[in-house]
Amino acid sequence: MTRPFSDLHVAVLMGGLSSEREVSLSSGKGCADALEGQVARVSRVDAGRDLAQVLADLKPDVVFNALHGEWGEDGCVQGVLETLGIPYTHSGVLASALAMDKDKSKAVLKAAGVVVPGGGLFDRHAVSRTHVIPPPYVIKPNAEGSSVGVYLVREGEPPCAAPGEASWTYGEQVMVEPFIAGKELAVTVLGEKSGPRALTITDITPAKGFYDYEAKYAPGGSSHVLPAVLPPHVFEAAMRESELAHTAMGCRGVSRSDFRYDDVKDELVLLEVNTQPGMTPTSLSPEQAAHVGMDYKALVRWMVEDASCPR
Repeated sequence: MTRPFSDLHVAVLMGGLSSEREVSLSSGKGCADALEGQVARVSRVDAGRDLAQVLADLKPDVVFNALHGEWGEDGCVQGVLETLGIPYTHSGVLASALAMDKDKSKAVLKAAGVVVPGGGLFDRHAVSRTHVIPPPYVIKPNAEGSSVGVYLVREGEPPCAAPGEASWTYGEQVMVEPFIAGKELAVTVLGEKSGPRALTITDITPAKGFYDYEAKYAPGGSSHVLPAVLPPHVFEAAMRESELAHTAMGCRGVSRSDFRYDDVKDELVLLEVNTQPGMTPTSLSPEQAAHVGMDYKALVRWMVEDASCPR
């Protein structure tokens, strides 16, 4: 970083155009509030299609990208920031685009030696009419986050009608994966200069039995145990594979890897890598950072300092 941290002008991008707008507004507010008093100026930007002009007028030293989902997290906004020559938090264009495409990211992770779920992409209308793989299975959009548009089809249930409906806006193909019973785990990774560092593991128990959008963001929607109580070999594997995934995907800054662990079969599977983890009051990454001694303000500062470092 060429300038003192206290002299920086940081623009915090939030809101945006995706289905995860409300989550982003919450993340962005928290990050902007954390930066107030730490830097010279904080500009709060509700990102719209005029973003390039807004940033050209503001001339920030660094952008804190608190956008989530399509456009803000998939490489598009990152491309705008690259064009403008403004340093920004989180991953770059390629890693961002790759992580938002579940099918392609699974291929990269599998090639790197990470265990990923089976299944694959299917036509949304076919999925709504018949079981394309044996139940139980999970249906999810190929390029959304925050459990938006995710459905669990249990044994004995009919096919899920939602993907075939006219109101479905998540693409013509959907990801269908076998449901993996057991624990829902998450690992935050900081991309430090010495290499990626996994912080700890959270064991997530949804209040209503499935870790959906409400369970992630509603107060009391889930309970978190950290560090997760796991057999030592599983704990070590999740920490190691999250760091491996961060590197394989080309991530920088903060990432979060989400796992399922079947404790009956002793099987650990990495579901996906999130290149812009939530920073809301119920989000996992700030909670994990606090567990290892880095409070919310310190985490946000680390992210801005990391973005400001020459690459």
